[in-house]
Amino acid sequence: MRSRKSAAESDLTTRARIRDAAVACFGRHGFDVPVRTIAEHAGVSPGLVIHHFGSKPDLRRACDEHVAGRIAELTDEGMGDGGAQTFLHQLATVERYATLTGYVVRTLRDGGSLAVALYARMVDDVTDFFARSEAAGMIRPSRDPEGRARWAVASAVGSLLLLVALRHPGADVDYTRVIAEWAAQFTLPTLELYTEGLFTDSAILDDYLRHLGAAAADGDPA
Repeated sequence: MRSRKSAAESDLTTRARIRDAAVACFGRHGFDVPVRTIAEHAGVSPGLVIHHFGSKPDLRRACDEHVAGRIAELTDEGMGDGGAQTFLHQLATVERYATLTGYVVRTLRDGGSLAVALYARMVDDVTDFFARSEAAGMIRPSRDPEGRARWAVASAVGSLLLLVALRHPGADVDYTRVIAEWAAQFTLPTLELYTEGLFTDSAILDDYLRHLGAAAADGDPA
């Protein structure tokens, strides 16, 4: 007879397996995918899915939380103690992010409150990551830290959505190919822009800052 501890550990393992199967199924087939399909993917009964998560919407929320957490972990790994070496390792194994990519794309394409919450969580995580990186001397300070983080998330996710829309239309998308194509097309220009910048001088930024200052003096929110 199994001990209570081993039974609890088994329950946790089963819950994680169901959640991971749901992330994969939601990303690949959409959020209308039946519980039965998720259960088959996880190798369990539909009743066990409901036993662990209560309902399909609750399962979806658990998936959102898990995916957001994994994105935050991968962001930290990419520029953590290993620095560029860790980032290059991630780049060489981009296909392992295919399931997460599919889920994020599907969520943001569908919209709604969960998409808004996921995007906000991603921006918060990147804002925090940038703050820690700035304190460590890895990146430059910003006049608008949250705005910079929002742009970083929007540009990365936006380019991914555009790639899917233009090159991989349809309901059943191979996100292993998508993320490999994204890495091939955008990694160099992204790193180049982030590292070396674009303009040769600060003239345009200086003009815009003067505009903001003038607008503020006139009481215009600009």
